[in-house]
Amino acid sequence: MPALTTRRRVEFRDTDAAGIAHFSAFFFWMESAEHELLRAAGLHVFDPLPDGGTESWPRVSAACDYTSAVRFGDEVDVRVGVADLGRSSVTFAFRFEHAGVPVATGRIVAVRCVMRAGRKPEPVPIPEEIAAKLAEFRAG
Repeated sequence: MPALTTRRRVEFRDTDAAGIAHFSAFFFWMESAEHELLRAAGLHVFDPLPDGGTESWPRVSAACDYTSAVRFGDEVDVRVGVADLGRSSVTFAFRFEHAGVPVATGRIVAVRCVMRAGRKPEPVPIPEEIAAKLAEFRAG
């Protein structure tokens, strides 16, 4: 199975005044599912470096398109897979469903970067062993 599926319940904090999931909740669910995929691949969000820096995955783009509403208490299945793998970037694709009905699709582009205090993130190539683990989750 190339993609990973996880489930989220629409909590009260995720909703607007009408009890419908607020658009912003989908971005939190995408980030959470992305982190679950990284863990399932045996990877980390942060990789400490010997010099005190860290390699991580800052996002450079995020989008979500909505097709149906979900409400407080609904369960949402979030499917995440790797849509594209570049030299230093990975594009994650998301599909949201409630009771088998499509709710939304999303996309996050993250770039492998070295993070050092007081400096801008510096993009670096994704190491081959990390790319191979991500490739196992290619979305079909």
